[in-house]
Amino acid sequence: MTKVNLRISFEMDKSAKVKHIISKILAYTFLILMAALCLFFFYILIVNSTKDKSELIGAYTPTFGTSFFKNFWNALTSPGNSYLDIPLGLLNSFIVASLTAVVTTYFSALTAYAVHAYDFKGKTFVATFVLAIMMIPSQVTSLGFIRIAYELQLTNYLFMLILPTIAAPSVYFYMLQYLKATLPLDLVEASRMDGSSEFMTFNRIVLPIMKPALAVQAIFSFVQSWNNYYMPSLLLKDSSKHTLPIMLGLLRSQQESQADAGQVWMVILISILPVVLVYLVLSKSIIKGVTSGSVKG
Repeated sequence: MTKVNLRISFEMDKSAKVKHIISKILAYTFLILMAALCLFFFYILIVNSTKDKSELIGAYTPTFGTSFFKNFWNALTSPGNSYLDIPLGLLNSFIVASLTAVVTTYFSALTAYAVHAYDFKGKTFVATFVLAIMMIPSQVTSLGFIRIAYELQLTNYLFMLILPTIAAPSVYFYMLQYLKATLPLDLVEASRMDGSSEFMTFNRIVLPIMKPALAVQAIFSFVQSWNNYYMPSLLLKDSSKHTLPIMLGLLRSQQESQADAGQVWMVILISILPVVLVYLVLSKSIIKGVTSGSVKG
């Protein structure tokens, strides 16, 4: 009887191992296919950025062209387009996107810390109110801000694109959930008993604990601001203040006979590279924040 049970148990273990191997093969196959699909579009972008206008007009070919450096130079100098300055657009976009990432993550984390660490009247109402604001499209809430900006003659200022990002309900909600899962209130009380001020507690204890969440939201905020076309197109009329999405839109709006397709593809490639670099840098911070923690002996 014991031998029969052992045999049945062995066959069940063998069957479970086979199912586990098959599930891993299917999972890895699916991931490889999805990765190949995503990388394929990047490959098309890189290939098209190496071709000139005549090559891009014809049928698509997967081979690289010989006009990479020509397109790169045309993208930087924009010959014949006095209203385009791609390096300046890169600088403007980087200033707005980087400051937006810092402002959004810091003040959202600060707000989430206040709601999590303090007990005050109306705390439940505040949390519910913020969740309600999340349901409203950003285009609707931005109309009043744009009107105020025009009435106060505060258009053509880059800081007007950064100022609204101080209030980011979705980022605040994410930070609040992360604090509830990772920040024990006993740690905050111990810091207060040691004579630490609230801002010192937040900056030296809470922020290091939130490093993974800060890195994730910084990536999302940077990418969203970098690709933002709606607000800059309404507030920035001076060409010297244009961000890269506006310049790319102006470049693509040219008539087909005048547009340099190779230059357009190269500008798209240039606009993507900073986002990829920021992601690579901050992704390392996510791993480091998870493994190292905040309190060191």
